[in-house]
Amino acid sequence: MKKKLFIVFAIIVVICGLFIGGYLGYRHYQVKNALKIVKIKTKEVDVYSDIRLADLIESLNGKLIDNPRIDTSKLGQKAINFSYINDDNIKVDYTFSIDIVDKTPPIISQIEVYNVDLFYEGDLSKKLFCGDNYDPNPVCRVVGNYDLNKVGKYNVSFVAEDSSHNIASHDFILNVQEKSKGIASKTSTTDFSSVVDNYKNANTKIGIDISHWQGDIDFNEVKKAGVEFAYIRVGRGNGIGGGYVLDSKFIQNIEGFNAVDIPVGVYFYSYANSYSDAINEAKWVLKQIKKYDVQLEIVFDWENWSLFQDFDLSFYNLTKMAESFILEVESNGYEGMLYSSKNYLENIWYPISHPIFLAHYTKKTDYEGKYKVWQICNNGKVSGIDDNLVDIDIRYE
Repeated sequence: MKKKLFIVFAIIVVICGLFIGGYLGYRHYQVKNALKIVKIKTKEVDVYSDIRLADLIESLNGKLIDNPRIDTSKLGQKAINFSYINDDNIKVDYTFSIDIVDKTPPIISQIEVYNVDLFYEGDLSKKLFCGDNYDPNPVCRVVGNYDLNKVGKYNVSFVAEDSSHNIASHDFILNVQEKSKGIASKTSTTDFSSVVDNYKNANTKIGIDISHWQGDIDFNEVKKAGVEFAYIRVGRGNGIGGGYVLDSKFIQNIEGFNAVDIPVGVYFYSYANSYSDAINEAKWVLKQIKKYDVQLEIVFDWENWSLFQDFDLSFYNLTKMAESFILEVESNGYEGMLYSSKNYLENIWYPISHPIFLAHYTKKTDYEGKYKVWQICNNGKVSGIDDNLVDIDIRYE
């Protein structure tokens, strides 16, 4: 009897083994076949692309387990490993590679005529704007026959090449002239009241941004004129790596606006050329404002476009540097903001998830991005600021 039971048990074990082996073999066959029907949409991706795994996959027989963002910040081959659950509820591991490439040429000055004084001895190529999305030091040069020691108009080209061998070129006239004499020109002005009349509504506030250039301000008169907010320059960088300089009117201005209950933000004119520089600038600003009532944003103001080649920055790293400043002030309980003009926002800066302070001197902006504040002019006249013109701003609530 025992022998018979043992034989039956052995037969059952063999049958189960065959069944399990067959099932596992079938499952392996399913997984193997599942791998064959994953279709990849593209294997070449632009550097700094904001993409997720699903953006790279055209189709697959199942569902992704997760959809991570792909790091595209480094050129070259990158392995993508992921898993998904196929239609037979099998977890499938899959690997493919993408090639991260830079096909974007540098951005260079598009000027048609460039005037330079006779006997100029500097590097002419650095007088013109030249920068790149990825390469912090593209090769920029003026190509053609010209003589800086002889007055004349020369047909030349400005050429830039980045480390990925993308090339940008623009023809222009180099006008070598006798040293020019500055001629004062009459400047038109924009009255603050006219901006109020044309742009004030239930969703806007009209204000100004100021620095020591506006001189001594009569804050009560400014309030009577209808100014609803002010952005005050707290200071500036003293060149690249040169420390920080407090605006000579900052304390007077912030105390004056606080005294008449006009809400203020502050801005810092940056010379940063690294993430750590920008963070240190933010920390310095925070120390200067800690005694005062700052209800509005702390603004990162970087405008060193005429010196851009001296900063060793790509456009991507410039943007990340600005973000490091903003994140530092936000981590200390303030709101941050990026200031720039329409042209640079559209062509240089990468998109950021922080408010924008747009500079565009026109009656109706065609900037298509989002912005919190619009600097509508820099030739404003407002009662209480009698000696100089002032920037007028529209804030959207």
